[in-house]
Formats: sequence, structure tokens, C-alpha cells
Amino acid sequence: MIELLSGAVLAARHRLESPWAVIAFLLLVAGLALYGWRAAAKRRTALLAWATGRKLDFTPGRSGSLEGQYPEFTCLQQGHSRYAFNLIQGPWGPRPMLGFDYHYVTGSGKHRQTHLFSAVILDSGVVLQPLFIRPEGLLDKVSEFFGADDIDFESAEFSRRFYVKAPNKRWAYDVIYPRTMEFLMASPPFKIQFGLRQVICYRDQQFQPADYEAACRVVCGLLDRLPEYVLRQQGTLGRSEQGGA
Repeated sequence: MIELLSGAVLAARHRLESPWAVIAFLLLVAGLALYGWRAAAKRRTALLAWATGRKLDFTPGRSGSLEGQYPEFTCLQQGHSRYAFNLIQGPWGPRPMLGFDYHYVTGSGKHRQTHLFSAVILDSGVVLQPLFIRPEGLLDKVSEFFGADDIDFESAEFSRRFYVKAPNKRWAYDVIYPRTMEFLMASPPFKIQFGLRQVICYRDQQFQPADYEAACRVVCGLLDRLPEYVLRQQGTLGRSEQGGA
């Protein structure tokens, strides 16, 4: 935000002839920056209180290691100048949980844009296969018209509401069966990606404490609904991978 406002200030200096107009614009920019700083500080305080109440550790500092730790999660590989901050870590029931804000930049110069979003990563305790689930948007419907298609399910309503991709369609059908469809349709919308053993759940905006709660519930709900035969199958796969290591 501050970078965008700084660019606006430079542009305004060329457009505005009156020095008083420039001063007024600079005061407006300073006021917006102060408001943003205060809002961030208030949110950080709320996250700390929530994490403490949940017996989770809260670290406001930056971490640039997540993109390397989780290379399979595409949302962590976008742009440049990537780092996580406001990290929240600890047990979420039986599963290790990591929550965080994420920063990355696209473009450069006057086209430079800063992006912020929040996410949670939970450990599944079992070997997983790639799977991506998110709410379907207008562009998806346009893409379908031109032949690009996601995975369709027996529920027409679920297929209309969700975009699902997986290299192995059988895996998608094993994970997303009627009980799971009902759960996802009744849950708040998030983007969800399965990694090697972890699941990430995020939106293209920053979370409030209630959003972290909801995201963790969605991931746990998905994992808790994995059928027994899938758990046995993936458990066998995990043991064979360990044996070959």
C-alpha cells in the first residue's frame, strides 16, 4: 500500500501546479499510511490474544523459509520478495498447525504490486496426493466454454460451486465424495491445496482470528472425512516410501 501511495505522490508532483495542492495530497497520504499502520497493529494484537488463548506460539517477525519448506504449494511460489510474518504455530487437536500472513511482489517500477494473504498449513499424518479445490469463478466458466475443464462430480451443485483439479482424478473422487461435498458446501469458502503430507488453506486476503478458526476447521473436516480405504492405501504408500529411502 505504501509503495503504491509513494508512486501516486510522484505522479501528483508532475500533475499538480499548486504547492498547496501537493501539501494537501501528502497529508492525505500520510493519514492513510497512519491508518494502515494502526489497523495492522490492532490486528496483530488480536492475533496474539487469540493465539495465546489457543495455547499457540505467535511470532510477528519475518520468515523467508516457507517457500523452500513447501515447494508444492503454488501460492507460496508467486512473484518475488516473498516472506511470511505473524506466524502462529502449535498443536491443533492432534495435528501440527502453522498459520501466517504472506507477502510477495509482482511487477516492477510503476507496475510493481504488493500482495498479502493469510493461510494455515496442517499436517495430515498420512501421505497425500496433489489436489486443488477452490470456489469457482466467472473466469472458470468462460474457460470451460473454450474447452478448459475441471473435474466434475455427481453433484451438479457442487460442480457449479467448486473448481477442482488433480493429476489423478481417482484420488479426487476418493477424497471428495457426497459426505465431503456436503461439508464443503456448508463451510466458508477457501482455496485448498493438498501437498505431500500437509494441506494449505488460504484466501487472497488477510485473516482475522475467526478466519483462522474456520480455515483449520475446514482442513480438519476434510482430513477427518478421508475414507478408511484411502487411509489404508496411503498408509501403505507411506511405508513403501520409507522403505525405499
